[in-house]
Amino acid sequence: MMYKKTDVLEDIPKLPDFLVALRPHTVWEKTPVKLFCTVQGNPRPIVKWYKGGVPVDPLTAPGKYKIENKYGVHSLIISRYVPHLTEIHPSKLEVSMLDRFSVSFGVEGGSISLVCTLVVVPDLPNLPPLAQWYRDDKLLKPSKLAEMLVGGGAARLTLPHLAKDDEGLYTLRIFTKDGTTEHSAYLFVSDAAPSAPGAPGAPLSVKAYDINADYVLVAWKPPNTVNEMAITGYFVDRCESGSDTWVQCNDAPVKVCKYPVHGLKVGHSYHFRVRAVNSAGISRPSRKSDKVTALDAAESERLQVIKIEGKYDIVIKDDDLEGYVTIPGEPTDVHASEIFKSYVVLSWKPPSPRGRAPLWYVIEKVSGTGAWQRINTAVKLHSPRYPVFDLQDGQKYQFRVYSVNLYGSSEASEPSEPIQKVDEDGVPSAPGQVVATRNTKSSVFVQWDAPKYLKNLMGYYIDGRIAGSKEWFPCNHKPFKHTRFVVHGLIPGESYTFRVQAVNVYGLSEESQESSSITVEPALATPSAPFGITLLSCDGSSMTLAWKKPKHCGGSKVNAYYIDKRNADSLVWKEVNLVAVTERICTVDNLTEGTFYEFKVQAANMAGVGVPSAPSAPMKCEAWTMEEPGPAYDLSFSEVRCQSLVLLWKAPVYTGASAVTGYLVDMAKKGSSEFVTLTQEAVNHRYLKVTGLKEGETYVFRVRSVNAAGVGKPSKLSEPICAKALPGTQEIVAGVDEETGDVFLSFEACEICETSNFVWSKNYKAIGECPRVAATSKGRTSRLTFSSPDKDDLGAYSVVVTDTEGVSASHTLTEDALNTMLELSYAIRHPIVPLKHGLNYEVLEKGHVRFWLQAVKLSSSVSYRFIVNDKEVTSGEGIKISHDVATGVIQMTVDHFTRANEGTYTVQIHDGKAKAQSSLVMVGDVFKAALKEAEFQRKEHIRKQGPHFSEYLYFTVTEDCTVMLACKVANVKKETSFHWYKEDDEIVPETPPNVMSGACALPIPMFSRKDQGVYKAVLSDDRGKDTSLFDISGKVHVCLLPSGASASELVLQCTPEGIRLQCYMNYYTEEMKTVWKHKESKIASSEKMRIGGTAEMAWMQICDPSDKEKGNYSIEISDGVQTHTRSFDLSGQDRGRVVGGLPDVVTIMEAKSLSLTCTVWGEPTPEVTWFKNEQEVASTEHTKVTFEGGKFASLVITKVTPEDSGKYSINVRNKYGGEFVEITVSVYKQGEQIPEPKLGHPKTNADS
Repeated sequence: MMYKKTDVLEDIPKLPDFLVALRPHTVWEKTPVKLFCTVQGNPRPIVKWYKGGVPVDPLTAPGKYKIENKYGVHSLIISRYVPHLTEIHPSKLEVSMLDRFSVSFGVEGGSISLVCTLVVVPDLPNLPPLAQWYRDDKLLKPSKLAEMLVGGGAARLTLPHLAKDDEGLYTLRIFTKDGTTEHSAYLFVSDAAPSAPGAPGAPLSVKAYDINADYVLVAWKPPNTVNEMAITGYFVDRCESGSDTWVQCNDAPVKVCKYPVHGLKVGHSYHFRVRAVNSAGISRPSRKSDKVTALDAAESERLQVIKIEGKYDIVIKDDDLEGYVTIPGEPTDVHASEIFKSYVVLSWKPPSPRGRAPLWYVIEKVSGTGAWQRINTAVKLHSPRYPVFDLQDGQKYQFRVYSVNLYGSSEASEPSEPIQKVDEDGVPSAPGQVVATRNTKSSVFVQWDAPKYLKNLMGYYIDGRIAGSKEWFPCNHKPFKHTRFVVHGLIPGESYTFRVQAVNVYGLSEESQESSSITVEPALATPSAPFGITLLSCDGSSMTLAWKKPKHCGGSKVNAYYIDKRNADSLVWKEVNLVAVTERICTVDNLTEGTFYEFKVQAANMAGVGVPSAPSAPMKCEAWTMEEPGPAYDLSFSEVRCQSLVLLWKAPVYTGASAVTGYLVDMAKKGSSEFVTLTQEAVNHRYLKVTGLKEGETYVFRVRSVNAAGVGKPSKLSEPICAKALPGTQEIVAGVDEETGDVFLSFEACEICETSNFVWSKNYKAIGECPRVAATSKGRTSRLTFSSPDKDDLGAYSVVVTDTEGVSASHTLTEDALNTMLELSYAIRHPIVPLKHGLNYEVLEKGHVRFWLQAVKLSSSVSYRFIVNDKEVTSGEGIKISHDVATGVIQMTVDHFTRANEGTYTVQIHDGKAKAQSSLVMVGDVFKAALKEAEFQRKEHIRKQGPHFSEYLYFTVTEDCTVMLACKVANVKKETSFHWYKEDDEIVPETPPNVMSGACALPIPMFSRKDQGVYKAVLSDDRGKDTSLFDISGKVHVCLLPSGASASELVLQCTPEGIRLQCYMNYYTEEMKTVWKHKESKIASSEKMRIGGTAEMAWMQICDPSDKEKGNYSIEISDGVQTHTRSFDLSGQDRGRVVGGLPDVVTIMEAKSLSLTCTVWGEPTPEVTWFKNEQEVASTEHTKVTFEGGKFASLVITKVTPEDSGKYSINVRNKYGGEFVEITVSVYKQGEQIPEPKLGHPKTNADS
């Protein structure tokens, strides 16, 4: 809507004039003087006072000057006598509030300070202003829970230990010279984390009433329960003052918010606290109550004060006027002061007279016509109050009381009226209609109708929730007494609904009906004043102006601007435009060249025309002729973050002699005149991202335009901007719509109002209507959707939310990111069912063939079909088709797979919008292999119906080289027979096979070539027969040959024929391939070199060795798998050895002498050792050992005896090796038969 200002008739202007001028004054020293004058003019003149050409400022000399203006009479009062400090009362100071504390939020257990800065005139350090703090209109006093400080230009209230009791409206009232000034704001205190999940919040406002000598009544307010379970009761705790030990007063939770505590000690002081209970646990304790002292409340009533001669006070107790009475009178007025379902509190008036001794009471009760019963037998009551807990439901009781002291008991009091416990269903009814209206951009005004039944109402709890959410949150945490409340701390632009509950001593009422949903927006108002009026161009008769939009739009869009002008030497403003200007730039025509003009601007919205801006600085109407460009204008900010921001501006209207080619940007800290140029070279676009800022620092910017002639005028300084992101700031998110596959940019604003719009830009140029993109908005979220994105859409995209505190963001769309999103978009628009495994087959037992595939995920609505050779196949005889949603498997089973099943198999899947297809070609070799396997499995199935081999014949070789031919059998019974065959000849093993053990084996010891052949095992009974064959020949036979890995190193043994090289093995057979070599030449068996072997070893005999036979010998043993080599060096040039001379056997008669002599050789000279029966022989008279010339060794035994019989040996050895020769000696007695000679086993021992 456009607005037109109302025309106002202007009076004839009049120049200012003095009707009564100042006149000279002569005064006494230190006396005040008053100067007067009267002026006229239209409009009303502004009067300024000067002294010596300097303006008079009362603030520079507090108390000295006072300026007044009454009915056109202007006066200046000069006080020569300044009052002394001690004579100034704080209320006579001039105090103004500057920065004021706002609505605050705290948490139980935390701390918070409310601060208001002040300007005090005069500012005297020892005389602070008089300040008072109030909470809910109740004056606060300094304490440990409320610390107050005034001075240093501020008034501060600190709450160091927050509790919900501290919630409320806080008011600071300052007493000033002109009365009082005050400021108020609400403090919200939320519950601390619960002691257990789901436990209620702490009770609040705990106070003690009806204080007596041993009794108090504790009352409190219930906490708000929003999402917690209902409160089932409360525990009351007490603590003596000065102690930290809390004692629980009630064994069972009390259900009302009052509890009588008795049994206190007279004269002792106590604190009380309360804990709430529900099914989830016990709450945190409340703040403790103020200290109370257990005293007789009636004590002061029994005192009388008598004045004598108007000067003296005489205090007399009523007891002194009773006379000498020992036994007290009976109590009176017995009644119930508190009646609840949990308990009843009895009260009565103390007796008169009281007697001359300490007094206590005895209480009796009666129900109906029964007998009176005493109820306080365990304790003495000193107070006229007593709580009774054990009354029966539905019963009526009467009570009477006796007064007792040490002298005796009074008569019983009159019985009370019948008393009966009442039900506790006493909560108020639900509040009435709830209405929410707009208040500010973060608060809502909520009001409601009071409940129909108040029932001692304590206040109200207000709850709220975001529209569409199920979770409620508390708006206040302390019962609010009025039926209207301002809910603060809401999200700007979000929609909320509210509900209200009433509170009394019994708890919370039912919830009211919910209010209508309301969006958090400021209430409608006229916009604030525009500002920053700037001259952009002038041609001598017109001036082009620009200005900045109002900081506050007033809750609706600013749609009009009105400009006024005046000559700088005139006080009369004239309208420039009668028709509203919609843009923030305007050319003012019909001006006089050389004249100075001032301008002001007003903004308008739905609510009307706002206040005018401050007048601009005087601007001279003078034609611009400079060649450099004019100033850029409309500097604004976007994407303000903690270390960066984006500065934007508009091109100058006046371009100079040539077009603008770029811009230079300067920056300075607020308050500094030292500007830093951020761009080394002029940038050719009208935006700049500034980085490297310091968080929390405030900066100002200016822009200078550049053309071919040079650098032009700098722009007007920008508004100071603080490098700090708005709370809850979000960034632009690039994504792909999961439903449509559209590529989009999305932004969620942290705040928004009803008039806000999302303005999208590419490279900081507004996009507007464009077929390539479409912008949509819903609530606080805006989305920019690309129609057909490609490389032309790459660039920097930004979005600004209008009518907010600078909510904005940007995102650079790169080629890689776009390609990734395009791939995802294609996948969404052309969805496929993702497969873990494509179509495959497997042959099952019985010869069935299963065709299957597995999807990553299937829905319950999936559909599919199998196509074989272009024909759809369905479940039927011999074919079963099924699927499993949980595993994603789709399968088809063909019971009888034959040659007719050759071809191409395909599965087509439809799952929602997604599709998939997988094929398998079963032709040629692939089909033949599958068919062969199917036929085999069918035969196997038939075979396994009777006794069968679960494992066919196989072999193992034991350590003793026995070949074990084994198999495993299944589905056998006792009658099942088992037979072994070789080449159709039955083999009967020593141990008959035991088929019931499940395994049978045939051992073949010392396996050799003769054991080759085809072995067969036959298993049979009345159900059928199964056969297993194993061919042991060719390569299989070679595999069964003993391994050569057990071969020992070659050993040399001297024999009568010469030298024998021997290689020992676990098992040796001539079928094993062995090759002997001498100096790498193969040796063939001959008379000189004989080759042979036994079951234990392979050997080679060198007969009559000579020097030609010296050298290295080796044997190669091949067992069909590996070749094993052993070698021995027979060079002989260095090794110690026996050349000759020793026999193998010596037979000698008793008493003869035996000489064993031989020749030895070796280099170096070997050592010679003789042994008898493997024991070294030492040289003695009977046995003499000699070694002469390093060549001849002898052993001489004189007069042999039968004890000298045995096995003798000589060991000849040097460092290169040696030889060991054995001789058997037999001694027989004369006349005995000469024994048969027994050959020994000479051995050669050579060390390499």
